Formats: sequence, structure tokens, C-alpha cells
Amino acid sequence: MTNHPEFIENTANDGRAEGNLLPSVQPVQLIAPEGTKHPESATAGWKERYALPSVDTLLEGYGRLVMGRRINDQANALVRQGRMAVYPSSFGQEACQVAADMCLDQDDWLFPTYRDTVAILGRGVDPLEAFESLRGDWHSGFDPKEYKTALPATPLATQLLHAVGVAHAAKLRGEDTVALALCGDGASSEGDFHEALNFAAVFHVPVVFLIQNNQYAISVPLRQQNVAQSLAHKAIGYGMPGERVDGNDLAALLSVVGAAVKRARDGGGPALIEAHTYRMESHTNADDATRYRSAEEVASWAPKDPLLRLQKYLHDAGELSADDAERFASDAEAVAKILRDGLKTETSPDPADLFRYVYSEPTPQLHEQSRMLADELASALAPEGVSS
Repeated sequence: MTNHPEFIENTANDGRAEGNLLPSVQPVQLIAPEGTKHPESATAGWKERYALPSVDTLLEGYGRLVMGRRINDQANALVRQGRMAVYPSSFGQEACQVAADMCLDQDDWLFPTYRDTVAILGRGVDPLEAFESLRGDWHSGFDPKEYKTALPATPLATQLLHAVGVAHAAKLRGEDTVALALCGDGASSEGDFHEALNFAAVFHVPVVFLIQNNQYAISVPLRQQNVAQSLAHKAIGYGMPGERVDGNDLAALLSVVGAAVKRARDGGGPALIEAHTYRMESHTNADDATRYRSAEEVASWAPKDPLLRLQKYLHDAGELSADDAERFASDAEAVAKILRDGLKTETSPDPADLFRYVYSEPTPQLHEQSRMLADELASALAPEGVSS
């Protein structure tokens, strides 16, 4: 096999892939599942790179976790009551979304998936607007430009390319904007995933890819869709650093994701982070998770709950007061009430909207179809025996 000196020289002088791109052997963890600080001896390879966030930061994060858990509970209840068409729960993996929000500045961009409603609300989006599409309404519900938050993507991995595009545009404009794209482990098997990471690395753009590895792509377990040592190891092939982090440890997430965002903002280029977490509930309310995983497996993840873990750490450290806990619960309940009250009202869609917003100037075919539907509706609504 012939070497290509010109390629070797270019990569050697590029300077963008210097250093160790390998992720940690074990996922970075700063607070253990028991709510104790991870032993210093076990963090020898991490402590110089990843520090435990301040108490104030952890308290803010805990409040957001309380909010996220309450939102998940309320949304599931609304689905059962028939007020929403579908809800992809993030119960148990809320810490990934909370960290994504907290590590971004106001002018940065977030690119969420359909499971990331908690992250969308964390960006300041009105609760009712965030849930419009999930109740079955035809429009997105909120203005992406206002909140620097893309619409939640249902097709797997498509939002990754959009994030790279925004990051590339920001670089061309000389802005310090960072784009953070969320995805699941299933998305890493998609072609768009490869294209996004390759483009981001080649053009050296400020984007962070955060994989929420919740162990399942709907009903397909990770072991049946990936044979790499880890999903974070995929970063090496693109010439960007990869990292693994305990996705149920908010402290570790804030440190790892925060470092990647800072690196991107400072011109260091893209990074790939794999957060190890677990989807405690079914894929959506239309899914029966008992068909492909055992109750024992689900129960084994319950002690790793991100909310209870951080709660115990802060409580044992004497940093979580009763007033704080009451305030966080009250704030979360206020949002739950907004959802309950707002989503119980019925919408009155105009059938003409099916044709009104397709083109700025409707085509003859759309005019014809619109008239056909109007005639059918008029006929259906006419009193019996009366022709329209």
C-alpha cells in the first residue's frame, strides 16, 4: 500500500487533532449513585480536567431536575387523559437535558430531539408552545429564532446536520456562537450522524454532539446496533475528541459538557460526548417496553436516578434546605398547572390551512383540492335531506 505524503503532511501541520482523542476508559463520574463524592483515587485521570461544580450551580441544576421530573409525570398523565396525542418520556435521563441548557449561553443554539422537551423548556420556551406539536397541533408551537432552539426533530439525526450548519455560519460571521446537538444512541447508526461529524471536523466548526445513550433505539438494544468499544470512540475516526460521562450524574455532565462547549467557543472545534443513561419508561405511550426488556433490568437502574442522587449529595452536605426544596417543588407545580389548564382546551383548526401555507401563491391543483374539501365539508354538515 502506497502512503500519500501530501496527506500526512497536511494532517501533521493542521494542529487541530493534537493530543489524546481517546475517551476515558470509564465514564466520568463525580458523584456516585449513592450520592457521595466519587473517591479521588478513582478520578486520577479526571480531576485535572473535570472539577466538581459549585454548590450554587448544583442547586440550580437540582431545581431544574425537579422541574423536569414533574414535567414528565404531568405529561404522562395528560396522555392518559387524552389531552395529548403522544409523549416520549425522558424520565430518568433528565440530567442530560438540564446540563445541555446550563452549559449554553443565551446566544448559543440547541438542537433537540423529540424526547427533549425538558431541554426546550429550560431554554425559556413557553410550556404550552413547547407541547403544541405533542398534542397533535399542526404547527411547531414556538419561534426557533427567538429562543435559539431548533424545533424538536423526530427523524433520527437530521438535527445534527442543522447544528453543524448553524455552527459553520457562526464561524464564517466571526461570532462566538456554539451549537449543541442532542441525539440518542440509535441516531449514531444513521448516515446523517456520519455526515454531520465528518463535516464538523473537516470545517472545524464550534459544535458539540451529545449522545444520550439510553441503551435502546426503541426496541433494539445498543449491543445489536454497535460493536465499537463505545459510541464516544467513534469520534476518533473523524479527528475530534470523544468523551464518556455518567449521564445520570449532573455534576459530571456539567463539567464534561461545559468543557466541550468552552473548547468549541475558544476555537478548538467539535467534540463528541456519550452520556450513559437509561430510559426508565417506554419509548412513547404507544410502546410496550416489557416486550423487549425485563423488569429486573429496569429496576437495576432505579438506584442510579439522577434526581435522587443529587438530592442526597446536597442534603448530606447541608446545602439543600427545606425552603429550597419547597421552592423548587412549587415552581415545578406551577408549570404543571399551566400544562393542565392550557392543554384541556380544544383547538379549532381551519381545514383551509392544509392548502393556505404550502406555497405563497397556491397552485391550480391546490385551489382545486381546496374547493373539493370545502364542498365535502359543506355536504357533510348540511341538514339531512338538504343539498348544498
